[in-house]
Amino acid sequence: MDDEISNAALDLVAGECICRRARMVARTVTRVFDDALRPCGLRITQFTLLVAIGKGAPDSISLLAEWLAMERTTLVRNLQLLEKEGLIERGPEGGRRAKATRLTQAGRQRLAEAFPYWEQAQKTMHQRLGDEWQLTQNTLDKLVRSG
Repeated sequence: MDDEISNAALDLVAGECICRRARMVARTVTRVFDDALRPCGLRITQFTLLVAIGKGAPDSISLLAEWLAMERTTLVRNLQLLEKEGLIERGPEGGRRAKATRLTQAGRQRLAEAFPYWEQAQKTMHQRLGDEWQLTQNTLDKLVRSG
């Protein structure tokens, strides 16, 4: 077996790796939304988690992690931070291992404060994508569903 990788193989990965490209896109998009949300003290990961909770996300951490396509440990850390900031509260109800999670009044207020910043970031991304934004969104949804 050859211990060397060819330049052609390196070129293939550098030029066509879907994962590399998706991670670059994710970092770029995250930066746009994080920069926009900075004035209200939220990151896009926190904002979307607050929205999910506000919409009635599953009480089970495992189900919520699956629903959001997040690692369970990452989700727990994010929930703990939001709870510490007083933006959510987690109660004992909801089953043996599940804790009902809901927005506090402060959480609802923070979302209301953040929404115009999110809207501006969304508009920025629509402008960058131009007429292809809907196709891009459909393609991303397809990838998530196939996951």
